[in-house]
Amino acid sequence: MPIWLWVVVCVLIVLVVLVLSVISISTGYKYKHTVDPLNEDVLKDENQAPHK
Repeated sequence: MPIWLWVVVCVLIVLVVLVLSVISISTGYKYKHTVDPLNEDVLKDENQAPHK
């Protein structure tokens, strides 16, 4: 196999990995993260506990 063919194959692999990485990162940033509200009992316990 000629060397130029190896170079083309390697460049294609790098481009595929780059595209998949960008898609994965942008999908993660688009994800809507939510936080569950705290239970009122937990808030009362934290307010009554002595601080160190």
